[in-house]
Amino acid sequence: MIRKALLSDIDTILLLTKACAKAMIAKGIYQWNEHYPSRSRFLKDIELQELYVLEENNNIQGIIVLTEVMDEEYIPIEWLTQNKNNLYVHRLAVYPEYWGLGYAQQLMGFAESHARDSHYQSVRLDTFSQNKRNQNFYETRGYQRLGNIFFPKQSEHPFYCYELVL
Repeated sequence: MIRKALLSDIDTILLLTKACAKAMIAKGIYQWNEHYPSRSRFLKDIELQELYVLEENNNIQGIIVLTEVMDEEYIPIEWLTQNKNNLYVHRLAVYPEYWGLGYAQQLMGFAESHARDSHYQSVRLDTFSQNKRNQNFYETRGYQRLGNIFFPKQSEHPFYCYELVL
C-alpha cells in the first residue's frame, strides 16, 4: 500500500535513507550524504503532503516525493514540455535489503499513474550521473535524459535530468 507519510513515520524514513546512503557509498555512489536528505527536508515534505511511503505488513519499505514545484536548478534544462503542469519526483528510496524486488517500480508506477490521473503533461526527475543502475531504471521506463544540473553540497559530479511525456 502506498500512502501519504505521517509525522510518526519520520524516524523510520530517516533510517531508510541513511541505510540507502550507506549502501550507495559502499558501491562508490556518493549521491546522498550527511547534508542530504535531511530531517528538516522530510518534515517539510510531510507538511506539504508530498511524501509518500510504500508500506507492507505495517513496515515502510520505500518512499517517494511528488511535487508540482520545480527546483531552481531545473530552470536551465531544455525540457520536452512547457514548464507548467509537470510532476516532479524526488527522494525515491527503498531499503537496500529490498533492492531488486520491484518496490521502486511500484513507487514509480504510482507516481506515473498519479500524474496521468491528475492530468499532468509530464513527470520530471534527476538522478546521479554516477548511478548507472538508476539511469537504466528510468530509461527502461521511457524517460529521456535531457541535461545536467549540479548540487555542490552533494557531489562534484552532475545529476542528469529526465522527463517522461504523458
